[in-house]
Amino acid sequence: QVQLVESGGGLVQAGGSLRLSCAASGRSFVIYAMGWFRQAPGKEREFVAAINWNGDDNHYASSVKGRFTISRDNAKNTVYLQMSSLKPDDTAVYYCAGRRSSRSDYYRASDMDYWGKGTLVTVSS
Repeated sequence: QVQLVESGGGLVQAGGSLRLSCAASGRSFVIYAMGWFRQAPGKEREFVAAINWNGDDNHYASSVKGRFTISRDNAKNTVYLQMSSLKPDDTAVYYCAGRRSSRSDYYRASDMDYWGKGTLVTVSS
């Protein structure tokens, strides 16, 4: 089992930045691909970004590419999502997720094996 705990959410003005963190505990973190998903009120959970086991490959949703950066520090068992140029449409609960695979891809929510409880990001206009 892997336990995932997100932090770093909050209220930010449009154009601002936030960095989300996801701390993992349990079984070996390094063997998992990690991803960030988000869910806005009334919408389905959607893919945001993913990163492979050693951080040298990643994928982004088109809506966030160029504004968000996913990274990981395996020594700290932590994955990050740096969010810049935030827009009101980025408002959502952001979830960290892990998959028993070493590679990055455009994962669906159903592909992921472990989930955190989420952290709320609110972007005001």
